[in-house]
Amino acid sequence: MRKSKNVIYIKNAQQIEGIRRSGRLASRALDLVAERLKPGVTTEYLDKLVHDYITANGGIPATLGYKGSRGTIPFPASSCISINEVVVHGIPGPRVIKDGDLVSVDVTAILDGYYGDTARTFLVGQAPEVARRLTEATEESLRLAIAVVKNGTRLGDIGDAIQTHVESKGFSVVRYFVGHGVGLKFHEEPAVPHHGKKGTGMRLKSGMVFTIEPMINEGVYDVKVLSDGWTAVTADGKLSAQFEHTMAVTADGADVLTLSD
Repeated sequence: MRKSKNVIYIKNAQQIEGIRRSGRLASRALDLVAERLKPGVTTEYLDKLVHDYITANGGIPATLGYKGSRGTIPFPASSCISINEVVVHGIPGPRVIKDGDLVSVDVTAILDGYYGDTARTFLVGQAPEVARRLTEATEESLRLAIAVVKNGTRLGDIGDAIQTHVESKGFSVVRYFVGHGVGLKFHEEPAVPHHGKKGTGMRLKSGMVFTIEPMINEGVYDVKVLSDGWTAVTADGKLSAQFEHTMAVTADGADVLTLSD
């Protein structure tokens, strides 16, 4: 999901702490999903866990009713749950989780007006070896990208770190969706591509807050959006995985704001 108005907000220390609180709430909701995720549960059951946890702790699920930027219907759930070939924006419903599924869950919480956005991919039961390798490569690519973030880093350095790593593993980087500024609004500038050339693009500045959320495909990087206007799937029907953190840029590195305890 992405919607912004070409304004980059430099956050102060108080705002960053507010974003951290919302990010921690979103991450704790994912912790709960991790505890309950198993064969036989439905995606709407997992979504209700997320909804109930966020609202019970004073928050609002940011995706519920979100209208997006492409004239789609409002998103009808409190989380995005994407299984196997679904890249992103999967709509929870009666689908039953099966042994071997690859399940990506994306949660954004609003707390006291601040947004925290995070996602993880989970392997259910005896997942195929390629699913395990894809999930590990995706999580590693996020870690490598976070490691290059600091004041003065260029956006292209982030994309290069991700692209170089996953392509060395035989996978591909989705181009259609990007990371984004976040914190005071759900989607802000800058857009953060997950592919690119080192030494190119905007220079990062301390106080910028954004997500890095690589979506990595087993096969081709192309995607297609289904008729519901939200669900994006791989063009070749192969697997996709996603990990995401919200972070603040500092002089020395990235301060990751979506960590649970």
